[in-house]
Amino acid sequence: MLHCKRWVVFCMALAFIVALIPALHAQEGKININEATVEELTQLRNIGPGYAQRIVQYREENGGFEKPEDLLKVKGIGPKTWELNKDRIIVSTEQ
Repeated sequence: MLHCKRWVVFCMALAFIVALIPALHAQEGKININEATVEELTQLRNIGPGYAQRIVQYREENGGFEKPEDLLKVKGIGPKTWELNKDRIIVSTEQ
């Protein structure tokens, strides 16, 4: 009976860990536009060093982005670039 209880506890713990894996990978590949460097920002589609520098400058002058859509406030970043990257952009103070 004790062996059976241990097995159940083990299986429950394993199921919990497996359930967390998608959440751990959810931010993998995401770019936090409030903390990313110019180099990191260039990993976004249609964002070269010039636009990446504009993003950093905007963030420094305006205190960061409140929501991912605020990226559209950066001069030269339009709806097409937003659509290409919206699934990869986050705006948090911690990753």
